[in-house]
Amino acid sequence: MTIIEKILAAHSNQSVVKAGDIIDVHIDARAARDFGGANVVKNIVDNGLKVNDPSKTVFTFDCNPGGSDQKYAANQQYCRVFARENDIAIYDVDAGIGTHIAIDKGLAYPGSTFVSTDSHANIMGAIGCFGQGMGDQDIAAAWAIGYVWFKVPESVKLNFKGALPANVHAKDIVLNLLSIFGANKLLGYSVELCGEAIDKLTIDQRITIASMATEMGAIILMFTPTEAILKELEAKTGRHIDVSTITADADATYVKTFDIDISTFVPMVANPGHPHDDTAITNVKGTKIDSAFIGSCTNGRMEDLRIAASILKGNKVAPGVVLKVVPSTDVIWNQALEEGLIKIFKDAGAMVSNAGCAGCAAGQVGQNGPGEVTISTGNRNFEGKQGKGFVYLASPATVAASAISGYITTADDLATTPALFTKKGTNASAAQTKVDAAKAEKKTEVEGRVWYIKKDDIDTDMIYHNRYLTITDIKEMGQYAFDNLKGYEDFAKKAKDGDIIVTTKNFGAGSSRQQAVDCFTSLGVQCIIAESYGAIYERNAINAAMPILTYPEGLMESIDLTDGDTIRVNFITGSITNLKNNKSAMLNKFYDAQLKIYQNGGLLG
Repeated sequence: MTIIEKILAAHSNQSVVKAGDIIDVHIDARAARDFGGANVVKNIVDNGLKVNDPSKTVFTFDCNPGGSDQKYAANQQYCRVFARENDIAIYDVDAGIGTHIAIDKGLAYPGSTFVSTDSHANIMGAIGCFGQGMGDQDIAAAWAIGYVWFKVPESVKLNFKGALPANVHAKDIVLNLLSIFGANKLLGYSVELCGEAIDKLTIDQRITIASMATEMGAIILMFTPTEAILKELEAKTGRHIDVSTITADADATYVKTFDIDISTFVPMVANPGHPHDDTAITNVKGTKIDSAFIGSCTNGRMEDLRIAASILKGNKVAPGVVLKVVPSTDVIWNQALEEGLIKIFKDAGAMVSNAGCAGCAAGQVGQNGPGEVTISTGNRNFEGKQGKGFVYLASPATVAASAISGYITTADDLATTPALFTKKGTNASAAQTKVDAAKAEKKTEVEGRVWYIKKDDIDTDMIYHNRYLTITDIKEMGQYAFDNLKGYEDFAKKAKDGDIIVTTKNFGAGSSRQQAVDCFTSLGVQCIIAESYGAIYERNAINAAMPILTYPEGLMESIDLTDGDTIRVNFITGSITNLKNNKSAMLNKFYDAQLKIYQNGGLLG
């Protein structure tokens, strides 16, 4: 078996599992954050459920450590009260990013299983642990019964050849991988990284790479822990680790294997809008920036801060440029203080904030304004994700060098005189649309008008922006559907009860937010049909009894489907008919587990 198959087998009381098996997986650690956490509690309370094992259950408040938003503050307090009454541990607003805490405290460990409302819970692949971000209902079920259903993914193996160039950092490695595989070529796979260059990577470097599995569409990027990694984890957590479940068998089956020459990798940036739209730094060098950000679950570790400090020491942030630094955990913050890094950041003119997710979660420093150009170490730069500006993604070294120079550059090419701003006009506008929410009728065969959206990789920020995440009432969600998707900002105003959405690859990429499904339920959308889905989005839709189906490439052309046509879809048989011309084809029908959940009215029905 592969690594993921061995871990899942060990947690499902089975000697062997294989790709495609749908199994019940015992979860060793079950977390909920301050966004999503309130909905988890609401699901538990509203369904009369109890927490299965409080000792394995935690809250992590990392999205809005300051409680600066009243709705976040209300949700945090709601969770605190529930935690007190049910003996659940809280890593509160002073602790930092939950996934990092889980690694450093030993809540997650090699060979274990971990779930969270954080879509980057698959960061656990960095230490050979199965981690998954899941929606509110999934986490509620994990809290209530201790396990979740899961479809064993196929595995892909990446063999790295050659030596890592000296000027290429961990963030550059994953950006190079994104330039090769994009957002959907590894969609739904568990990906194992192997080779001498990989074995030399530290825990912090592995965390950086693993944290962007979600942006690649992968279930997880899985690393085999070396002896040195295991010793470091044991020293950090005091937990002895059984290595038998974290090494793939010699005869393990991989659906695909790729050989990659890491010696060809170069420093990279991701262009604004998409983490997979990557280019060599040389192609954007000189681009003027307004602000810079160092932090997030991708690059807020000690090694990241040391690299940034080594470049910032003795230098100043360019005039007018704002540099924001946010360590990933409070322990790391204090270590940076002890090592003198905080003083270096402050002397350079940076703003240093308390530990947490920062701008990536819209809850702390790191947001930008309309037209603002930011270079960031975050893992996402979807349009609107960190504000209304434009975000480039890069390594801490590149971000620090760019902050000093005032434009995008590398540490070996700092500006002798920092770039200054020239006057230019700014223009910002925003619009919101409102419609009455309606709940779709539950059927196994439906007819409806088609919204045919021919766009790959529509992420959850485009579907339902994170500024609305504090809303827990489904009736209020529909008005915000697609208001961050270009060309469809008025979708909610024009949508009609009974409509059907048809789209292409990787629909629902990105965050674990349940609202990106529930907003369509609110509008009365009858079903969604796509070539493929983001892994978390697919689970959320199935668990919420939102009918979703997939189809092979070219099928919609075979029935001459155009926007606005009326189609008939049968969930049980998979048949689809374009009623304009009576042309029919076959979709991939509901599988048994999906049908059962749908007929049950949802996972928690």
